[in-house]
Amino acid sequence: MKERTLSQRLHIDIPLLFGIIVLCGFGLVVLYSAGNQNIELVYQQAIKLAIAIFIMILIAQIPPATMARWSIGLHILGILLLVAVIYYGDIGKGAKRWLDIGILSFQPSELMKLSVPLVIAYYLSDKSLPPNILRIVTVFVFIFVPVFLIAKQPDLGTALLVAAAGLSVLFVSGISQRLLASLGVMASAAAPFLWYFMHDYQKRRVLTFLNPESDPLGGGYHIIQSKIAIGSGGLYGKGWLNGTQSHLEFLPERSTDFIFAVLCEEFGMLGVLFLICIYMFIILRCLYIATQSQHTFGKLLASGITLTFFVYIFVNMGMVSGQLPVVGVPLPLISHGGTSMVTLMAGFGFLMAIHTHRSFLSF
Repeated sequence: MKERTLSQRLHIDIPLLFGIIVLCGFGLVVLYSAGNQNIELVYQQAIKLAIAIFIMILIAQIPPATMARWSIGLHILGILLLVAVIYYGDIGKGAKRWLDIGILSFQPSELMKLSVPLVIAYYLSDKSLPPNILRIVTVFVFIFVPVFLIAKQPDLGTALLVAAAGLSVLFVSGISQRLLASLGVMASAAAPFLWYFMHDYQKRRVLTFLNPESDPLGGGYHIIQSKIAIGSGGLYGKGWLNGTQSHLEFLPERSTDFIFAVLCEEFGMLGVLFLICIYMFIILRCLYIATQSQHTFGKLLASGITLTFFVYIFVNMGMVSGQLPVVGVPLPLISHGGTSMVTLMAGFGFLMAIHTHRSFLSF
């Protein structure tokens, strides 16, 4: 019998881990500049990164069959925690998003980014695909309940990401193009009615997106400065630590939501292409893992998580460049922060588990 390597025993996918480490290393370099050369900020991010990688490896040890059995319970727990946030959550920046249980404070909404695709993949895995109307309605219930609770916090950005995570699994399940087009028409028709349920600050974000120059010193200031930073980078950029928009404090949230603008200004188009190549390498590896899975559950979950990761990238780059409304979505594994990083790494842990346990998946 062939002896298993260390990576096989630890259920680690080396190519995926390599891409993640390269991406995070580049992120620390950009963060050092975006954080005004604050090495303490980089140390904090490195510690969070180490914890996130440990969690990823830990989750990679869990057989997919066990994940499937836990999915319903995890989803119910997440919904109960979201309800608890409404009544007992801590208020910060005008929103109730955090739950303090004494030893730690966390965002239950982050859990739903994983539990929603997990429970939908489990629900559809033992059924004929593409799903029929009844099953699609059930999937929408799985998605709508947590999205509604998160939107009430209010946290529209996370609500949209959770919805994207669930819809990604539904999309890869083979939903018919006719039905997909019908859902798109229905969503477009419902958009005007959604406007009346949005908070004032959310309406301002949409109006600012449509015409940021209408309020250049108010709501449109941040996106205008961001686009200036992106355009001023040119082909080669101004050089690491030489960005003027960020270091002269024109850019908002430059170490979190708008870090992509810092990267564009200092590294230029070549730096952006390098970043996109790393992202593409990770995405293609994840899609390869999805295609190699020997069970529908693994294919659906891996594909859904991969599409969700792509949505993170697309939304952040889109909002920073003025192509999408600002919704507060960080750039994956580049922006400063721990909660989002842990969630992403946990998702990659699912993918590694699916790949390395693919011969032992049984329900």
